[in-house]
Amino acid sequence: MRTPFSVKPTLTGERVTLRPFEDADLEAMRSALADPEVRRLTGSPPDEPFDDARLREWYGSRNAQTDRLDLAVVDRERGVCVGEAVLNLWDPENRACNFRILIGPDGRDRGLGTEATRLIVGYGFERLGLHRVSLEVYATNPRARRAYEKAGFVAEGLLRDALRDGGSWVDATVMSILAPEWARHGGRPEVGR
Repeated sequence: MRTPFSVKPTLTGERVTLRPFEDADLEAMRSALADPEVRRLTGSPPDEPFDDARLREWYGSRNAQTDRLDLAVVDRERGVCVGEAVLNLWDPENRACNFRILIGPDGRDRGLGTEATRLIVGYGFERLGLHRVSLEVYATNPRARRAYEKAGFVAEGLLRDALRDGGSWVDATVMSILAPEWARHGGRPEVGR
């Protein structure tokens, strides 16, 4: 069955290109997913071993998925994959989905995540006809929360003690952006006011 997520676009910004995964991206994703900070900020178990066959199967199957959109985040300056941007948990009845992004150490602190967020969320609203895109961000990841806010996501609520991080509990903030908000500011709420 053909769905809006059957098409895997290439989206180009000033700093990043989002494109379907290629075999050459596997090493970059393995490296990003093995990074201790990435593992902590995404809530992944810190000592969970990587199964290369499973990783290869996962990223090798992303382009065939019809109920989600997984794109490689490529740093245009260096031409290398630095992470992934994903629209998943699609709810066709409510024209809604979840968003998540992972940027490895090679892509941090240069605005790549913010631009990648704007590109894929904009595609979701402008091309896929979504009404709502939501996410959860852990309190230990203020850098990600700021990137989401820059792209227009609004905090909706708090999931208390949502993650065990070492010896303590961490809250998660539920955030979303709606199509009318995107139409008003295009992912730049500081400009659209």
